[in-house]
Amino acid sequence: MPGLILLGGTDRFVTGNPSDGGQGGNVMTGKAEDRNFGKADEVRVFPKGKLELLTIGGATIGRATLEPGWRWSTSVQPIAKTKSCEAPHFQYHVSGTLKVVMDDGTEFVCKPGDISVLPSGHDAWVVGNESVVIVDFQGMAEYAKKAA
Repeated sequence: MPGLILLGGTDRFVTGNPSDGGQGGNVMTGKAEDRNFGKADEVRVFPKGKLELLTIGGATIGRATLEPGWRWSTSVQPIAKTKSCEAPHFQYHVSGTLKVVMDDGTEFVCKPGDISVLPSGHDAWVVGNESVVIVDFQGMAEYAKKAA
């Protein structure tokens, strides 16, 4: 179905402007929910960072706070035990500056207000003296999860 986004569960969200008449009255199904990261379902702490997770609408959303000096390859790699980050991300950058280097050599810098899509295979680190805050709509369910 064109314009349909499925967020990890059965709730359906239709993209586009609901007032444009093209939605057929089916903008969203399921129940209304309201969550706050202040009451996260789980908090994972790792060197120079933390991840707050909550589930809403069948999807797991993560808010990562990364302190100056944080780098995936030194802060999370020892937990993940992979060459580079294998979690795919779909992120909104709230604050701070994050440098990303993909395994294929592609590089870019993410700043507040940016949205990024990162497939598996990357490293990233905080640039400067301001903490990075990211809200990630994909890929955080297993991120920095210590083996049982």
